[in-house]
Amino acid sequence: MYDLLPGILAMAKKPVWFDYDQDADVLYVSFRKPQDATETTPYNDHILLRERNGELVGITILDASHMSKKKQTVS
Repeated sequence: MYDLLPGILAMAKKPVWFDYDQDADVLYVSFRKPQDATETTPYNDHILLRERNGELVGITILDASHMSKKKQTVS
C-alpha cells in the first residue's frame, strides 16, 4: 500500500469522496465525481485501483470492515 501514497498525496489538495456499502462491506474512495473509471486493476485480494486514461480516480476496498481489523506489520 505504501507505493500508492505518492499518488494519493498528490491529490491531497483535491476533494475526496467516501462511500460505504454496508451490505456488501465495500468502501469506495473517489478522487473524481463522477468517477467514470475505464479500467480496474487488482492491487491485492482486497484493493482495486480504478483508473481513467491512466489517472487514478478511485480505490475500492473489499471486505472493508474486516480489513480495518487486521493487524499489519511493517518491516
